[in-house]
Amino acid sequence: MHEYPITLRIVEIANQQAEGVGARVSGIDLVVGDDSGFIGESIQMYFDIIAEGTPCEGAALSIERVRPQLKCAACGTYFVRKPFSFACPQCGGDGYPTEIGKEFYVKSVELTTEG
Repeated sequence: MHEYPITLRIVEIANQQAEGVGARVSGIDLVVGDDSGFIGESIQMYFDIIAEGTPCEGAALSIERVRPQLKCAACGTYFVRKPFSFACPQCGGDGYPTEIGKEFYVKSVELTTEG
């Protein structure tokens, strides 16, 4: 349910860009980390509803998923954690959490002018 207000804001941002130049939104690219707290499928569902009757109606919503990564304390390698393990695949050292996988932002808005 918390995807509704963030999706509303995404549509507002894209609509502002489109209306500023008299265009329609043909595509929006989002980056959503698995640990961001947002679910891409829910954003898509809300987007289709919220975009109706706006310059975003019919726009393609592309969601780039970012998997969380750990960083090895011993060798500095970034890696995706395997289930039940924090071991680095390079050296076997312990990995610790990073900010990778917590991203959430609008990467780009594609506009199309009519005429």
